[in-house]
Amino acid sequence: MILKGVSYKEKERILQHALLKAKPLTGQQEFTGTAPAPFVGRFGYPYVNVGILAPQQHDDNAWEYDAPRHWAQKNMGIADVAAFRASLVNSRFTSNVKQPDKLVEIAQDVAMAAKPVDIEVALEKKPNLNIQMDRWVAPMGPQAKLKHLQLASNPRIPTKVQKFFDDTDALASEAVTTLYEHSFDENALSRMLSVGVFGKQRKLVPTRWSITATDDILANNFLEKVREQPIGDYEAHFGSYLGNYYLVLFFPEQWSYELFEMYVQPGLLEYSTDYEEFGGRKNYAENCAGGYYTVRMSLAEHLTSKKRQNSALVLRFITDEYVLPLGVWVTREATRKALANKSISFASKELMLTYAKQLARRKFGIDIMPLLQKSRLLTEKQQTLNFFT
Repeated sequence: MILKGVSYKEKERILQHALLKAKPLTGQQEFTGTAPAPFVGRFGYPYVNVGILAPQQHDDNAWEYDAPRHWAQKNMGIADVAAFRASLVNSRFTSNVKQPDKLVEIAQDVAMAAKPVDIEVALEKKPNLNIQMDRWVAPMGPQAKLKHLQLASNPRIPTKVQKFFDDTDALASEAVTTLYEHSFDENALSRMLSVGVFGKQRKLVPTRWSITATDDILANNFLEKVREQPIGDYEAHFGSYLGNYYLVLFFPEQWSYELFEMYVQPGLLEYSTDYEEFGGRKNYAENCAGGYYTVRMSLAEHLTSKKRQNSALVLRFITDEYVLPLGVWVTREATRKALANKSISFASKELMLTYAKQLARRKFGIDIMPLLQKSRLLTEKQQTLNFFT
């Protein structure tokens, strides 16, 4: 979904603030900083850019620069997140995904460490003044090619992470699910997956791919349990984060899932949608892309905690409040916030869909009836169609 009609004044204000944070970083070619994360690009695959993200000084709180779940829990705004990310220099080098450069070992240490690691950096030239933003990954600040890189502190790698790093027979999916059960969040796990520390056939994975892979692995693990749970009731959840509003409609049926993403523009209804039946998808969700998998993971985790099984129709309303794309982590956290809100129960499908129609019209000025009529979840299960007549 491409954002249109955003508040350009607010957008420019946030960008200017981020550029002010980034500008001092363009004056140094050598520095010692505290690196919270690596980043793996996708252009030129199988030769990709591998970056080490770090501020240009030691910072005991550098973990906050790459902490989406923490940002959401603290209700940080777009300007806060952009400022954090603008403070990171992306010191990058090129590597083959299957034959990693020696420097990848440092990227692996940064990804696996329990807390950010100090690094000594020498760049080929001063970083350029640029803030990179897209819909998949969190923003990044100035960047430049590496000339020299070495660790300036010893990384403390958790025992459970080291175990999977050493075990070349363990599947990457086993590592991800086990570590998640031991309080490693999805962001930390996608970092590790991106620099090839897990699995039998280890290789670099572009960060945007590793994010989706992590969500998919975790959701599939949860859904194995969900598909065996008793059927739940008609329930609706509604909530938002950073101008992304989610209406989650649970139906008393076996698992299936459909997502509609739409930009809020009164009088128009443009949307993207993807769907899966009980057994899941066989191909990538091209229309909603990474956001499809973040929402799916949040739903599966929620149903697992409730020990219930439902089909889920999810409506995402993207408003002008979301003035800058910050990455698909926003969709995961906005869905979590919606699911954390108290649900509304209904006696029938018709009553719940009436509620959804009224909410969309009252809050966003949108008539979602055409969307509901095209919903595969509502029509392909041979449910009663009296609501639409």
